Amino acid sequence: MASKKTFQFEDSLSKLERLVEQMEDGDFSLEESLQAFEEGIKLTRECQQALKKAEQKVQMLIQKNGELDSVPFAAEDLENE
Repeated sequence: MASKKTFQFEDSLSKLERLVEQMEDGDFSLEESLQAFEEGIKLTRECQQALKKAEQKVQMLIQKNGELDSVPFAAEDLENE
């Protein structure tokens, strides 16, 4: 039985950051830049999908009076803690 490889959000985000830095340095040829851009788009989509799944899971876990209550997440909520 083949095991399914789990998605590592932090690893993908780090790869994306490295790609951006390399592209900003301007050392890539046109072909290398296109390949890096394509990889960056792929990583971005994977990260967005993982974040969406995490958000859905958080919404499912938040309950109020025994019923599901969706509470929007805002970054400023963390700053106030």
